[in-house]
Amino acid sequence: MSGFDDDEAVQRGGPQAFIDQRAQPTRAGLVVPDVRGQASRHSIEARKAEFEGLAGAIHLDVAFSEVLRVREIKPATFIGGGHTETLATRVKAEKIDLLLVDAALTAIQQRNLETETGAKVLDRTALILEIFGERAATREGVLQVELAHLNYQKGRLVRSWTHLERQRGSGGTGFMGGPGETQIESDRRQITDRIVLLEDRLEKVKKTRAQQRQQRDGTPIVALVGYTNAGKSSLFNALTGAGVFARDLLFATLDTTVRKLALPHGREVMLSDTVGFVADLPTDLVAAFRATLEEVLDADVILHARDIANPDHVGQAHDVLKVLAELGVSPETTPIIEVWNKVDLVSEDALVGIVPAGKVAAAVSASALTGQGLDALKLAIEKALGEKSRTYHVHVPHAAGSDIGWLHSHTEIVSRDEPTEQGSGFVVRVEPRHKTAFLERFNGRIESSDA
Repeated sequence: MSGFDDDEAVQRGGPQAFIDQRAQPTRAGLVVPDVRGQASRHSIEARKAEFEGLAGAIHLDVAFSEVLRVREIKPATFIGGGHTETLATRVKAEKIDLLLVDAALTAIQQRNLETETGAKVLDRTALILEIFGERAATREGVLQVELAHLNYQKGRLVRSWTHLERQRGSGGTGFMGGPGETQIESDRRQITDRIVLLEDRLEKVKKTRAQQRQQRDGTPIVALVGYTNAGKSSLFNALTGAGVFARDLLFATLDTTVRKLALPHGREVMLSDTVGFVADLPTDLVAAFRATLEEVLDADVILHARDIANPDHVGQAHDVLKVLAELGVSPETTPIIEVWNKVDLVSEDALVGIVPAGKVAAAVSASALTGQGLDALKLAIEKALGEKSRTYHVHVPHAAGSDIGWLHSHTEIVSRDEPTEQGSGFVVRVEPRHKTAFLERFNGRIESSDA
């Protein structure tokens, strides 16, 4: 079976890539079907530009990029016989090795297009998988990409190879299975076994991450999300002084990075930079990266970075909210702050018409490049964290040093009274998740509250 015969090779870098990028750049043609009557928040120009960006994220020599008007989706080729013939002629004339189609193709459509045009064909999902495979930098990232890759290929095997009659027997014993086991059955079983192994490893990763989150001593988590290339990593670096990989590339960040961020009044939070979202993000990818995206699910505040210099920023913002909803994140329970990034690239007049894409706790115009708006953003984070908190005035005796340590770890200390012979008074802000523990620990010593 191609790509999975050598398990050691698989473990070193995940599954075999769809595109061989070791030699000269693959000569590719881009096809963006515009299906009549198919609703989309994105203009066809925006879709074409984004697909070109996806292709540019890997080592390809793009010969052409073309929008094809499709009256109705054809079961055999998606784009129809006429378009397929035209593409075949162009593939031959321009020596095209690879056709990228901005659609979710069935295995039959992919195979028919390859047969008719003579070029290798990849759909949108396969291209995104290819980019993720190249970007994954940690063992966890490689595992997640490989899992998504295998789930995608498993579906292709089932649908595209069932007509094959190749069989191989092993006399009823041995690894290859019983007599007359078909190649497709053997390949499916090997892929399924590998998927089970990867899911087990990722479950362990999930548990490790959960333990790490518990060890943060109740420090609030602020998750930075956004459409790919919205400038999340640049914002992350500007806020924390970290050196996270930030470039004008789609999916520049795959592996979650967490750093401490000090807010204006001394409170510390954990800021988490996550993988970028994209329109029609493959379901398998969302599922595979769930371990990474747990940071978003556990967040106390979410920063939604929007590239307002991009003409398609409204559609992109709605795509992000759609993925957040699929993950189970709701603005009703988790405050969302929209960060209108790259404000240095737009005029003040253009800012006037921009509105939040959904319910938000705040919207802040900012620029990761110039630093504009970053102080206002930190204040907005502080305010959002304080919305559901309650303020208490509590008395702590001098001998209760551990209680003072607890307050520093689990509350925001707003102010401290002058010490007296009996001890010190603290005005503290307590979040809902620590309220029960606080009331039990300081029962009888709470002098006043705003609750």
